[in-house]
This record gives sequence, C-alpha cells and structure tokens, in this order.
Amino acid sequence: MLNQKRLTAIIAVFSIVTAVWAISPTVYAEDLVPSWIKNNAGWWAEGTVDDTTFLNGIKFLVENDIIKISDSKSVDVDKITIGFIPVEKADELTSKAETLEKFLESELGVNVEIVIPTNYETIIEGMRFGHIDAAFMDTGPGWITHQRTGAEAVLSELVEGKVNYQATVWGLADDNSIQTLEDTVGKRVAFTSITGSSGFIRPMGTLVTEGYINIEGDDIVALEAALAKNFKSYTFTGGYKAALELLLNGDVDVAFGSDIAPQKYLDLEDQKKLKPITTIGPVPSHVFVVSKDMSSGTKQSLVDALIKLNYDENNSILKNLYGADALVPTTTSMHIGEFGTYIDRLTGLDQVILDKSNYSK
Repeated sequence: MLNQKRLTAIIAVFSIVTAVWAISPTVYAEDLVPSWIKNNAGWWAEGTVDDTTFLNGIKFLVENDIIKISDSKSVDVDKITIGFIPVEKADELTSKAETLEKFLESELGVNVEIVIPTNYETIIEGMRFGHIDAAFMDTGPGWITHQRTGAEAVLSELVEGKVNYQATVWGLADDNSIQTLEDTVGKRVAFTSITGSSGFIRPMGTLVTEGYINIEGDDIVALEAALAKNFKSYTFTGGYKAALELLLNGDVDVAFGSDIAPQKYLDLEDQKKLKPITTIGPVPSHVFVVSKDMSSGTKQSLVDALIKLNYDENNSILKNLYGADALVPTTTSMHIGEFGTYIDRLTGLDQVILDKSNYSK
C-alpha cells in the first residue's frame, strides 16, 4: 500500500509530465523537466525535502510555461455515461460501480450513469455515436477505441507504484543458446494467448516491427501463417503459469510473459530453474478514456473527481473495482502509443482482441 505522501508525489510528477507532453508530444517530456525538479519530487515523497522546496519546483514549471494553468473547469452537460471493462460476471461488479456512480454524482453535481456491457464493441460504438462519454478499458481495447473514434486516454492505473510492467523472455537457467529476443525465431515457443499483452503482443509485435518476422497479408490468417513459418513450434497456453510449466518440462525453449510471472505462479525451487533471457519492454496498465466530443471543462472536472479516488477516504471505491492503487494523469500517446503500434502491426489482431472480451457469445 502506497503511503499518502508518496502517492501525492507520484500523482504530481505524472501531472507534470502529462502537461509537458500535451504541449509538445514529439519531444520527450524528460528533456523539458529539469532533473532537479524530478529529484525534488522523489525526495519530497521520502520526507527529505520540505514542502516549500517541492512547490518551488512546480512554480518554476508554471513560470517558464512548461505547465500552462487553465481556470476553465466546469461541467457543461446534464449527464455523463461511463462504460466499464466488460466482465463475464457483470452482476458482481454492479454494486461496486454504483458506489462510484454515487461518488461522481456528488462531486460533479450531474447525473452519472454506469453501464457494464458484455463487449467492447458496445463501448466503442457508444462513443462513436455519443451514447457513452467515457470508459475504463484494457490497454488494447483502449488503443482500438482511440483509433476508431478519436477517444483519448486521460488516466492510467497505478499498481504497486507503476503504470506498466515488463514483457520478458524466460528460458531455462542452464540454457545459454538463446541470448536475445531475435534468437527465439526458429525455436519452440510458448505464448500466453493471442491477445496477451506481455505474453504475445509485445514480443511478437517487436519481432515484426524490427524486421525479424514478416507478415505476408493483412488479416489474422496471415498472422497465424507467420507464426507457423517463423517458429519451430508455437503454443498458446492460456496463461503465464502454463507457459512457464511447459518451459520447465522441456516442451518449449522459451516462454513469453511478465517480469514477475515466475515469482507469482511458481514455487522457489522452480523459480531457480529459470532465468530472464531479456526484457522486451513495458506493457501499459489499464486506462480511462473520454470521448473526443467531451468539452475540456467537463473532461477536467471528471478527471479531478476521479483523482480524488486516490486518497484514503475514497480509495476503497477504486481498489474494489479493479484492484488499482491509484489513477494518474496520462495521454494516449504517452501511455499507449508505442504499445499500440504493435497491435497495428499484428494484422487482424484488433478484432480478435474485441471478440475475446465479448461475453454475449
């Protein structure tokens, strides 16, 4: 559990970076924020820097137009409809969603309606035609919604102090024949699922983007053909644990998954039999997206209200929904942009991602 001061510091830093990114998304935000300000934020969270020193850093960013402050914040609609991540047992989420609904109504002073559809297509089409104003979404569907409707991510989940986790290639500890991601081409590999973020999209997307694998076609059949052509064998196991167990049993040469998968799913003895061959890169956490038609005033008011879920008196509302510690400001480009390119390169995958979350079937 993050302590209150550290959480406040993290939110402040993300707010700074988001503001900078919004000004110049083609320039890395860390190039604009002086290192002394970032250091001060960390030290302030640890209690080694006083409030005045920390606030002076924020003041510097404002005075130098790195952060632009706007006073225009008002809700200009009578009702806000928010979609939730489709789940198989929607009834279990309903009461938790209603608690959030009441909280937002008290904060915003307007009617808030929560909808829990059985599929993402409903959310996407709802945003396209103005029936849904905002939504909590998985990363992949969030990117697809952005691509199809122009909706923008404005908040990302913070879990254990991070807004992402690392996709990793796992091998046997005594096997030195595979040293890099590209070495996995031609080998027996275990993916988690065809929609798995760290267990398929990030590793396969990277191999395609960097030219180690070529997809000859523009649909899911072409993607499956590329898998058959470029690996000695490939298996979709259904999850991290199953992929790692195939590796331990010698049935595959590598398993793709997250950086903490062995720690989470295997006992210590089996963990020692494995090693991380390479870290491929970050996989972003879930997002909260808003319709492109939402006014800046309403959007800012909604974001500010949701940020209040981060603090002690309201945090149980957020944690009960999806288990996140906090919500932090972000942008689509900053949080999903790179990962989204991998979805785009894996032909036909966007529809597969949406179909997987369709619980009406």
